[in-house]
Amino acid sequence: MARGLNTVYLVGTLTQAPELRYTPGGLAILQLSVGGNDQVLGDDGQQRELAWYHRATLFGTAAETLAGQLAAATPVLLEGRLDYRSWEGQDGQRRSSLDIIASRVEVIKLGARRGEATVTDTKGQQRLREALNQVTVIGNLTRDAELRYTQSGSAVTRFSVAVNESYQAKGEWQERTHYVDVNVWRELAEACGELKKGDPVFVLGRLVNDSWTDKDGNRRYTTRIESSRVEFLTRGPGGGGAGTRPGASDQGAQTSQKLDIDEEFPPEEDLPF
Repeated sequence: MARGLNTVYLVGTLTQAPELRYTPGGLAILQLSVGGNDQVLGDDGQQRELAWYHRATLFGTAAETLAGQLAAATPVLLEGRLDYRSWEGQDGQRRSSLDIIASRVEVIKLGARRGEATVTDTKGQQRLREALNQVTVIGNLTRDAELRYTQSGSAVTRFSVAVNESYQAKGEWQERTHYVDVNVWRELAEACGELKKGDPVFVLGRLVNDSWTDKDGNRRYTTRIESSRVEFLTRGPGGGGAGTRPGASDQGAQTSQKLDIDEEFPPEEDLPF
């Protein structure tokens, strides 16, 4: 499998005051809620502002140090990684979440921004304009990519990527896998539609939240990458393999600067924070 890459960069404002708590063993945990507006080019060629909200967790001494320095509306730069968790719910169904584990948080100066630096949402929370919401991962597809078309005729491809992580615990190397869902649109979607299970890819995009109501009437949430760039990697060291690159194109990179920002985005009141 491809050696994993897993990075998250957020530049936004804290929408709420941070929450500091401790585990029974004394480990400090700081919960951060960050929000911002992305400048996104729509299919009509017009620039639009698209809101995002994410939660991140910071551990240890850094969490204790920052707890007294941060407040709601503080602008921050956050560096971290995606963290996949799964568990069995009380109803016996398997649940999962994709969270952000922060490794670095810096308070930033707003600098030169056009007009108002922040916008206030319907809950009175401030989001940073001209924010940054960027995720990069390298992993292998867990199943064949699924290409479909919306009612308006736009192509959309969905696939899931398994991202490997190696780390040391108690002096021994351990391995862990994070599962990340990816959406790609239009020309990029059609290029990615032929990707097969096991194919290694590099994915660059925005982290977004989505919500829906299940058959029992319960509100469910998911987090995924809306990708603007996908690189098709070769299998193994220095050599390609069958199905590693869609046959419709031999380009090394597939990009799409236009994202579908009007379809499938939940309104502010549907977000879990």
